[in-house]
Amino acid sequence: MFFGRTSGILVVRDSHRKENVYWSEIERETIDEYQCAHDTLESLGFVIRAVVADGKPGLRGVYRAMPMQMCHFHMKLIITKYLTRRPKLEAGIELSRLMQQLGDSDEISFASKLEAWHTKWRVFLAEKTVNPEARKWHYTHKRLRSAYRSLNKHLPYLFTYQKNAELGIPNTTNGLEESFSYLKELVRVHRGAKPNLKRKIIHSILQNRPRKR
Repeated sequence: MFFGRTSGILVVRDSHRKENVYWSEIERETIDEYQCAHDTLESLGFVIRAVVADGKPGLRGVYRAMPMQMCHFHMKLIITKYLTRRPKLEAGIELSRLMQQLGDSDEISFASKLEAWHTKWRVFLAEKTVNPEARKWHYTHKRLRSAYRSLNKHLPYLFTYQKNAELGIPNTTNGLEESFSYLKELVRVHRGAKPNLKRKIIHSILQNRPRKR
């Protein structure tokens, strides 16, 4: 969660206990920061059984030894970014409708529908726009291709919560996002406060620091 370009907080939350078990002030969201969170928690005796994340590149390398769930909410945000909320192309409309079914699907049926969509629109997705003067070309439907590519890339991690039902993995990071919204609202209310006071306000909320169990 960032309050500006170089002022943010990285938070790890226990979804079962609904507690923040780690947090750290950061200037940039880097893989090193996530690695530090992972190593710190393990050194304190925490056992990380699964991770729900937003799809940040490189994160699976940090948590490769445990099940990882791609947040459905963030997956939908990514697809909406490429297709917009009201796609105009028929292929985009169909892909958007498929995304709306994500929460009610299982991996086999969703993967089958995604494959059927891609087969139907394969030729359309391959269309190119040529600039003869510059002797260059680009794919005509770049954003649609990006939406499909992103969805297909994250497909193996969209149904981890179903394949590991015994762990009780949530399929979104909504619990964390709700706490972020609360923090941002407090900072907005105290926008005239000095940096140290803002920091104290945030620290008072994120007070359940890492501890041994």
